[in-house]
Amino acid sequence: MESENNIGSSLGWFLFGTAVGVTAAILLAPGSGKATRRKLAKQAARGRKNFFNATQDAVEKGRELFERGREIAQEASEMFERGRRVAEKSFEERF
Repeated sequence: MESENNIGSSLGWFLFGTAVGVTAAILLAPGSGKATRRKLAKQAARGRKNFFNATQDAVEKGRELFERGREIAQEASEMFERGRRVAEKSFEERF
């Protein structure tokens, strides 16, 4: 659960940094309007690419966590079944 919070926090900070960067670029742009728009378009494309990569990483991590959880649940189920059989056998031997 902690790693999910880290992913969400990292993604939030990334988006915040992107917004600050775009705002700074607009306010401090020394070029003409056309050059500034071209530069902003390139930065937006990089931002989209980075966002997509971060999202893919988060999805992959989610899949890994889900699979690990499924494995743990399966192991717990098997342990429970073994315990049930031992208890059943013990009960039958006593009565």
